[in-house]
Amino acid sequence: MRELNKQDMIDVLYGCTVLGTGGGGPLEEGLALMEQHFEKGETLKLIKLAELPDDEYAVTPYGCGAPSASGKDPKFAGLKLAEESAPVLAVQALESVLGKKIYAIGSTELGGANTAEALHAAIEMGLPLLDADPAGRSVPELQHSTYYIKDVPIYPMGVATHFGEKIVIQNVQNDLRAEDIVRAIAVASDNLVGVADHAHQGKVIKESLIPDMITYAQEIGAILRKAKEAGEDVAKAITDEKEGKILFKGSVTEFPWETRDGFNYGEIHLKGEEDFAGDTYKIWLKNENIISYRNGEIDVTAPDLICMIDENGDPITTPGFEIGQKMTIIALPAPKAWTTPEGLACFGPKHFGFDIEYKPFER
Repeated sequence: MRELNKQDMIDVLYGCTVLGTGGGGPLEEGLALMEQHFEKGETLKLIKLAELPDDEYAVTPYGCGAPSASGKDPKFAGLKLAEESAPVLAVQALESVLGKKIYAIGSTELGGANTAEALHAAIEMGLPLLDADPAGRSVPELQHSTYYIKDVPIYPMGVATHFGEKIVIQNVQNDLRAEDIVRAIAVASDNLVGVADHAHQGKVIKESLIPDMITYAQEIGAILRKAKEAGEDVAKAITDEKEGKILFKGSVTEFPWETRDGFNYGEIHLKGEEDFAGDTYKIWLKNENIISYRNGEIDVTAPDLICMIDENGDPITTPGFEIGQKMTIIALPAPKAWTTPEGLACFGPKHFGFDIEYKPFER
């Protein structure tokens, strides 16, 4: 076990936003959620998977949905917001059904807001956070999880709205059905809900997750911070130290997108600058960046990470782009779990309707 202080947690969230590949929620929301803990000087206990007892329960809280760039739907204006965050409410709903307190909190994915939900829930409930993750990045669908490829049930799961309503799903036929149910609740709740799922004992959890991912995110966040402090190229610093690659530098020319069925779908079009002058780049996204094209030819695909860094060295999330906004696109390698046949069937390009084989990017 080790203890994370304010700077450690900020580094974690910055790193998670890089690894969020455009999704995982805005970093600003994650930092705002954690500010109450920072002001109190609170710290967070981080435990390795091996430190989780076999017979104790861990659970994964997070936000689910697609944040709107146009603001709150007026039909929700008359509803009072709950005082507690929706993911914490979802954990509490699960505890009431299990009849047992949760021992540890896990993150559902690495993202600026969603990982903050796990940090917040852990501190708020006085629980340690697992140094592990079932995605190693942000992902658009609930079944994009190492739990899914290892056939670990998503239920029991708690769902809570930002208006305080709590729902417990005690069983569901499969993760795809769970996705449909949760997304339907999100659509009826201003496109965002809190979820707490995979409430299982340590002996199951330890065989299911990608270890050391919170530490990995913290390392990336620290690289970013130190590069900015030194006036260095953040994208180059990250790719040099984490086996990545700079894919493109340019500015946004257009970004058509829409929210549909609880997801943000869209494209980011860029024109090249500096060494990439005269070239074009396009990223197709479903909440997260999934596939990219350079000059019309496929460049990188999921499960490899397509990450965006702005001209100030900060990570970028979708969909709030501006015409002319400058960014550097980098690739980072996918966790090994996603490059297995089972992982690619779940989260490779064919899952998203692209009839191509996954090929890892070349450094």
